[in-house]
Amino acid sequence: MSSDHAPTVRDLIAFYLEAGVDCALEEEPVDRLSACDGPIVPLAEASPAPARQPHDRPAAAAPRAGIAPPPEIAIESAREAARTAPSLETLRTLLDSFEGCALKFTASRLVFADGNPQARLMFVGEAPGRDEDIEGLPFVGRSGQLLNRMIAAIGLKRSDVYIANVIPWRPPGNRTPTPQETQICLPFIRRQIELVNPDVLVTLGNPSTQTLLQTREGIMKTRGKWFDYDTGARTIRAMATFHPAYLLRSPSYKRMAWLDLRAIARALGDKALEETAS
Repeated sequence: MSSDHAPTVRDLIAFYLEAGVDCALEEEPVDRLSACDGPIVPLAEASPAPARQPHDRPAAAAPRAGIAPPPEIAIESAREAARTAPSLETLRTLLDSFEGCALKFTASRLVFADGNPQARLMFVGEAPGRDEDIEGLPFVGRSGQLLNRMIAAIGLKRSDVYIANVIPWRPPGNRTPTPQETQICLPFIRRQIELVNPDVLVTLGNPSTQTLLQTREGIMKTRGKWFDYDTGARTIRAMATFHPAYLLRSPSYKRMAWLDLRAIARALGDKALEETAS
């Protein structure tokens, strides 16, 4: 925006959206200055704080609510909490009370998962967006609608599969999660995959692929290839494909995604035949 252009209401709303503001707290604006008791004293005229005497001891700082611990402590706490979860219900409860990730304090709600907990096919994305933050479910916006169509293309319904994200809270303004935030949440999604125990794991997009499949290659090189995902109890076949949001921006890659889906469907069919034969 040029300096000689006065900002409009549209500009202000656009700024708020970019900053992650998506709701109003009150119906009418509040003039905080007129609501103050007494006159407003400029900072330069305020009385200086009395000098602290040498024998004075600083008061201990009271713990503040809504402040996450240092990353290394949060990661270890997450590992311990995830390790103790015997079921998905317990894991969700633990995540709901977990305060080691600062994203929890800016998101509206926990976005845990959706679908069938006994599913043979599990999809994992990166993090919730605005629609998911409102609904409390993963992949419910435009990306979710496309994912539903992708699932239907291989003869399944959304209720037949299990859908989750590496990060269960929406980052402010849909920004990219930091490496620390990803590492803090990683033990929970790993335990989630272990408890669902699918036959095929599908990572959607580059971030979830690199995080879960431990590769540094981009999605163009990793998609369509089979990986082994080790839960500690068994090895699951895993494949990366494009995130639905990327396909909405670049529809020419839908053909590649369709090839990935066909390979996933064949893998599910081969596994079913193996179980029938045994």
